[in-house]
Amino acid sequence: MKVSIRKIEQKEQEQVVIACVEITPEVRDIRAYALSRGTGLSGTSSSGHMEQINLQSVFYFEAVDEKVFAYTENDCYRIKSRLYEIEKAYGPYHFARCSKSVVLNLMRLGSISPALNGRFYAHMKNGERLIISRQYAPILKEIISGEHEYED
Repeated sequence: MKVSIRKIEQKEQEQVVIACVEITPEVRDIRAYALSRGTGLSGTSSSGHMEQINLQSVFYFEAVDEKVFAYTENDCYRIKSRLYEIEKAYGPYHFARCSKSVVLNLMRLGSISPALNGRFYAHMKNGERLIISRQYAPILKEIISGEHEYED
């Protein structure tokens, strides 16, 4: 595979071009990664400060008592969005619902292992383990295998 970088003069003209024979899961991963690099969101840290968070640093979003939190490597942020809004907005960036209360970043997923009653565990790269419910397991399998189509 050939990789090239060309320097340009104006930031507005920045772009990533992927030329491929076939759109594979790997190509989709590269696209999602490139799209998410400039994407950020605002949240209130555990210390009470409003901060900008890079989307790729988020391991997962969790809804608790009608509040949504974004979990990164070192902190937890209160987000002013609903979980369904996060799922819809960040789905193309490889975020997927794994249970009624959690949307995880598939780029931060380490592995998946079986649990009881048709459920699975999502082992995140930071060492955390999340439950994948039976309802969302087939959809996650489809996304991970590259069979799921995202809307552009």
